[in-house]
Amino acid sequence: MAAGTARRIMTGQLPDGYELSTDATRLDVDRVHEWLSTDAYWAMGRPRANQDAAIAGSLNFGVYDSISGAQVAYARVVTDLATFAWLCDVYVDRSVRGKGFGTALVTGIRAHLARHGVRRVLLATADAHDVYAKVGFHPLETPDEWMILRLND
Repeated sequence: MAAGTARRIMTGQLPDGYELSTDATRLDVDRVHEWLSTDAYWAMGRPRANQDAAIAGSLNFGVYDSISGAQVAYARVVTDLATFAWLCDVYVDRSVRGKGFGTALVTGIRAHLARHGVRRVLLATADAHDVYAKVGFHPLETPDEWMILRLND
């Protein structure tokens, strides 16, 4: 399945009345940009054009209220859907935090990527280690093998 192919994902982890989807046409891009550019430490001030480009070049996941269709969470994955993925821009609306949406979202993403045979998923977080640990993430075992090239910082 191509990264842009829409799909509803059933995880069984979300609270009743919510669903997880990779259908990019369902994304509330205005809301996603507002969340990230004003309330996410890693994306504060991100220009809308950059956010739109990030969405266009990624596999996107949204959590939606099944009745109203309102989006309550978002994440994107930069991936080849074969070997590697980078999980980023994970955000849960403040109105539903503490109800398991973050863990359910990342669990659904993990299952989706595993079905494609992805073997390694990388992420960076300054404050949500517990959420990701519940899903199986752990610190790098060999951080000295990893390198970074910062451009335009």
